[in-house]
Amino acid sequence: MKIAVYGASGYQGKLVLAEAVRRGLDLVLTGRDAARLRQAAATVGLSGPDIRLAAADDHQALLAAFREADAVVNCAGPFTPTGPAVVRAAIAAGVPYVDTAGEQPYVKAVFDTFGAQAEAAGVSVVPAANDACVPGDLIAALLAERLGPLEEITSIHVITGGGGPSRGSLRSVIESIDIIKAGGLVYDDGDWRVGLPARKTSITLPGGAEAIPVAKFPLTEVVTIPRHVQVRHVEGLAEAALSARLSVPLDPSIIADLPEGPTEQARESQRFTYVLDAVALDGRRARGVVAGPDTYGTTATIAVESARRLVTGPAKPGVLAPAQAYDPAAFLDFLLLHDVRWTIEEDTAGN
Repeated sequence: MKIAVYGASGYQGKLVLAEAVRRGLDLVLTGRDAARLRQAAATVGLSGPDIRLAAADDHQALLAAFREADAVVNCAGPFTPTGPAVVRAAIAAGVPYVDTAGEQPYVKAVFDTFGAQAEAAGVSVVPAANDACVPGDLIAALLAERLGPLEEITSIHVITGGGGPSRGSLRSVIESIDIIKAGGLVYDDGDWRVGLPARKTSITLPGGAEAIPVAKFPLTEVVTIPRHVQVRHVEGLAEAALSARLSVPLDPSIIADLPEGPTEQARESQRFTYVLDAVALDGRRARGVVAGPDTYGTTATIAVESARRLVTGPAKPGVLAPAQAYDPAAFLDFLLLHDVRWTIEEDTAGN
């Protein structure tokens, strides 16, 4: 199996390369800078790498690179300005596509723009194959399976440690600053809306003693969950301190002087807890929890596995939410091998 990694020389791209090499997959390294791509290959121990130069606006070069592969993993953020061109090229090449995007407006745009094209071409497209959206979306499917039609699902992210975001993540924040400041899209009564107040202002984590303040945040699973779960309301929340910090505009000129991303040691110290609280139409409640280490490393694992599954067990064509492309419990159980734990408990208080 051969995977084309677009943006292979970036911070997340190199982690995806390392995961693919660890799993014995063949690779096509794609991007704009040959020297950086060769350096990325050397970093992960690839000798004689298959390197294909292609800028995001060079459709023919992208086609040539992607036709040599069985699937595409796009790691080149910010995704809002360049991602659509990469999706378009993958569909034209007839190759399954995933990306590591966390930009909520971009993910919604992929569904809105490419659904019919991907379906007509017989290509499966799964945006936001990252540490949060995939497990969160899969957990939501299992919650709905237990409870039936839902009144609401609230997804909450709590992350500790990690040494700060990568340069690519910070550039994505700049690209998404308006939607971050607005608190993100909320799904409500059949459509996605901006400006609705949060239904929760705090959360108590499993085993926690004190409530943690939370605020609205543009999570990508808010875009994916309503596509396969019968639910009236879906919103995303994050720690209030994180939301406030990322709502402050960044000066793009300072990002280039920052470290490329957190060190391996910092990543090893990071822990994430993603909670999905669901309320059924009849008032019954359940809580799904996903917890693990290293958001960037987990994203690499999920992106590679997402692409691999699209090749070995093809999903239906079109732009798909994770739970539409993969068996939820099977994928979540795969993540147990990578220290990502998941649970579902019914009749919780949903604090």
